[in-house]
Amino acid sequence: MSAERLRDELTKLLTEGAARRGFELLDETRLLPELLPEISQMKGVEQPPQFHPEGDVWTHTLLMLEQLPAGTSPTLAWGVLLHDVGKPPTFTPPSGPNGRIRFDEHVEVGTRMAQEIARRLRFSNDDTEQIAALVANHLRFKDVPQMRPATLKRFVRLPKFEEHLELHRLDCQSSHGRLDAYLMVRDFLAETPLDQVRPTRLLTGDDLNEMGYPPSPRYQEILTALEDAQLEGSLSTKDQAIAFVRRHYPPAKVSR
Repeated sequence: MSAERLRDELTKLLTEGAARRGFELLDETRLLPELLPEISQMKGVEQPPQFHPEGDVWTHTLLMLEQLPAGTSPTLAWGVLLHDVGKPPTFTPPSGPNGRIRFDEHVEVGTRMAQEIARRLRFSNDDTEQIAALVANHLRFKDVPQMRPATLKRFVRLPKFEEHLELHRLDCQSSHGRLDAYLMVRDFLAETPLDQVRPTRLLTGDDLNEMGYPPSPRYQEILTALEDAQLEGSLSTKDQAIAFVRRHYPPAKVSR
């Protein structure tokens, strides 16, 4: 069978309301290690019980698949399937009396693996990018309570952020059950006007040029710092932005 046909059939299993049973059948018929060996390798990979009382990586993934309703976005469904694909190759058993199971860099490893799987199955570039992004960002929600306003606003500006948020909810409900970060982000999105999340830039590169700053790689650094201050709420007008740039980035210093 062609890679495209395999991709389409697997996507149907994931998005038509019976994803868990579909993958259990793939496992029972010994097709899973032939089609997706990376998923089959999740079986028996233990996890820290304080974070994952439900069991191994395979069990956790099945519980998430079970919650996918018919009509689920294909990229979200594949993101759910692959979000912990980096755990089997990064598994480290407990070391010492107070040690615990670790999966160091499983997000980075899993992101690369998700990209490889998506390319193997001939996903489009856009879908490959979104699936990889879901894997790459799924642990960032744990940092939400400590995020600066600018960081949080940039986080929720990820393309198709609703898929990131839903994956996180499913991840929590299929493990420790704590939804604090999910509820915090959901409330933030409901209460924060769009123009505060994606404000119009106060200055552009053309503005910097008119202010006497010659074009240089520093432009991006200046504009990013300026946007940070804007997202934090400390700047709101063009005059304030000009003063900010002149104070923190003297032209002579930038030209060097």
